[in-house]
Amino acid sequence: MNTAVLVIDVQQGLCEGEGAAFDCNGTISRINGVTRKARAAGALVIFIQHESTTAYLEHGSRAWQLAKGLEVEFTDARIRKTTPDAFLRTELEAILRNHGVQSVIVCGMHSEFCVDTTTRRASALGFPVVLVADGHTSSGNTAISAQQVIAHHNVTLTNMSSFGPRAQAVAADNIKIAACGGVASR
Repeated sequence: MNTAVLVIDVQQGLCEGEGAAFDCNGTISRINGVTRKARAAGALVIFIQHESTTAYLEHGSRAWQLAKGLEVEFTDARIRKTTPDAFLRTELEAILRNHGVQSVIVCGMHSEFCVDTTTRRASALGFPVVLVADGHTSSGNTAISAQQVIAHHNVTLTNMSSFGPRAQAVAADNIKIAACGGVASR
């Protein structure tokens, strides 16, 4: 089974300042570990960047750039998006289908917005999802902490069954990607 890793919105503007996501450095480190495994197995790695038409996350701005410390290779794909759904009005589904991708590994920022929406959409499109349980993050909100948002999404997204195959939440260290691009967990 061919697999792709979707790295969602790990951008500099979400990793600094007052609204910085929780444990950006640790999250980036774990994402780098997953993308290294993917590349070694010949799996597709796709970096997805959110953009707006205002100064914050405006295309090409400093905040829009991929986060410092994130390992990106010239063979990796890049997609720009303007909504929490990485599939909506982008070429993501076409890229996955053209590469024969049958499952996706999802990680990135923010758990409750783009990670959640893209995971649900991938499932609805028939792609089994492995959510990197310790590879997505949030800055939290006025009701719950970032750690609670992350834990909530690890539970919620793996309990959805109406799309077909359930998403799995697997820690970065436990993700194994077979040489054919298939994914397994320990």
